[in-house]
Amino acid sequence: MERSTKNHFVLVHGICHGGWSWCKLVTLLKLAGHQVTALDLGACGVHPKRIEEIASMSDYVKPLMDFMASLPDEERFALVGHSYGCLCISLAMQSFPQKISAAVFASASLAHFKEPPVVFIQEVVNENYFKRIPMEAVMDG
Repeated sequence: MERSTKNHFVLVHGICHGGWSWCKLVTLLKLAGHQVTALDLGACGVHPKRIEEIASMSDYVKPLMDFMASLPDEERFALVGHSYGCLCISLAMQSFPQKISAAVFASASLAHFKEPPVVFIQEVVNENYFKRIPMEAVMDG
């Protein structure tokens, strides 16, 4: 039996973006015959929640976790994260290691290897990252 060279890529955007940010890569991968899923994390892109409804990292990354949980156990795929999306894929890798064939970290924002991701998230929150910029600047559209 011939081994398939087609892969399933799951693309996870960076902060203040959405699945739309992957439009060129999605097109190229699909033209090459691969399966591609570009997710919108909580309150991003066309995700129905508003930013005020995202109270935790769990809320933000829930679309990725739900998607991964919905895939059959025997299906493996490549996770691709950009910027803050790399933190999200690292959390997904911890929860679903058996489903991941590869992980790509592009311009990664990650926690220090000696500390859990929650420490990095808390540092971002404590620095009031989102309070230093107007809400309109981080909204899609």
